[in-house]
Amino acid sequence: MKEAAGEANMTVITIVLIGVVAAVGLILIPRLMDGVQKRSACTEYGGTIDGNKCRFNFDHPKHHSYCTMGKCAANSKHPNEWMCAVDCND
Repeated sequence: MKEAAGEANMTVITIVLIGVVAAVGLILIPRLMDGVQKRSACTEYGGTIDGNKCRFNFDHPKHHSYCTMGKCAANSKHPNEWMCAVDCND
């Protein structure tokens, strides 16, 4: 009887650990993907990411030395794309 109880406890512990790992993955993966997309969009502008700002080592014709990166709204011309926030409706 004690062996069956011990196996049941291990099963519960395994299921709880799988749930914890899945929850952590659901939180971390979208954040990592957003960071990669933001960095990639900034690189396309010719800049480097610094927090939420895309900084340029040159005087960008439209954004001067930096722009604030953001994900465009669903009703913009570029829905859900990462770009300089002022370009979402261009």
